[in-house]
Amino acid sequence: MTEVATARRSRITPEREAELYEAVLDLLREVGYDAVTMDAVAARTKSSKATLYRQWGGKAELVAKAVRHNKPGGLALGEIDTGSLRGDLHALTMRSDDCEMEQNSALMRGLAMAIHSNPDLLKAFKEHLIEPEMAEFRRVVQRAIDRGEVRADNPAVDYMIHMMIGGFAARTMIDELPPTQDYLLSYIDAVVLPALCA
Repeated sequence: MTEVATARRSRITPEREAELYEAVLDLLREVGYDAVTMDAVAARTKSSKATLYRQWGGKAELVAKAVRHNKPGGLALGEIDTGSLRGDLHALTMRSDDCEMEQNSALMRGLAMAIHSNPDLLKAFKEHLIEPEMAEFRRVVQRAIDRGEVRADNPAVDYMIHMMIGGFAARTMIDELPPTQDYLLSYIDAVVLPALCA
């Protein structure tokens, strides 16, 4: 049975999968999570609803995987190794231009509200975004510890992802401005690195 399910799921090519994810993100930006339906995704992507359910199981899983697919740096952070923690965090930040950051910030604000009222979406985000990203950041910090840049017993290590997400989210909430490369690079240098490298 598992082999049959895997064979069915593999019918969607990576290119088609990317198209579907982009359509899902467009719908999310247009109408928000609560108003996105599998019917709407099927119509937008000229797919059958049965194929969508077979591939992703439901809306929460599809949305979480679409957001993960769209992330230019987070889940590929392990590929970055500049030889320093500062270089790695700067390289990650430079993977998104200011326009992408503004779009992603607006998208994440909308999804943050939906996550609080939807346990399925929270579970999918934890599984497909939060936990993998935390693992990537732990690898980056471990390399910095191994190089002697960060003390292994520094309590700030446990809050690195919180600091990174906080800087991204707070820019809009507090300053009413979108996050930008310049802002995030300054934030990394002024807040994240001093906390980690103290």
